[in-house]
Amino acid sequence: MQENGFAANSANNEFVAFRVGAQEFCVDIMGVREIRGWTPATPLPHAPPYVRGVINLRGAVLPIVDLAMRFGLGLTEPTPRSVIIVVHIHQQIVGLLVDAVSDILTSSEASMQPTPDIASDMAKTFVKGVYAVDGRMISIVTLDSVLPINAKAAA
Repeated sequence: MQENGFAANSANNEFVAFRVGAQEFCVDIMGVREIRGWTPATPLPHAPPYVRGVINLRGAVLPIVDLAMRFGLGLTEPTPRSVIIVVHIHQQIVGLLVDAVSDILTSSEASMQPTPDIASDMAKTFVKGVYAVDGRMISIVTLDSVLPINAKAAA
């Protein structure tokens, strides 16, 4: 029995889809705390190049990771559509700078395709699979890989 294109007995997951450059990615909605507009970050000395700096989030210091820079796609130039996705990574709250949030997706584990074998090791580090949704290819980001455990102290 099928329901919305998925087998009725398969568990569905929800994802927040977003754009980084010309590409679409998504993260599990369970790891997302909130989505907020872009706020310029205060730079940190000696931080990794992908760490834009920190912002004040209701009295807490929130490190901001430029996801495009982290993925090797170059520095993000924030626009009015840019947002910070506040997520949980390694028991730490981190903000991910992305170009725009595009959608909330519901999909089943069974519909996830594995990362292609021809993808670089760097791509496989960040992307655990791909969903084909309405003619779009959306890469599923593994949040734990965005901020390495040894870089956690730097952020």
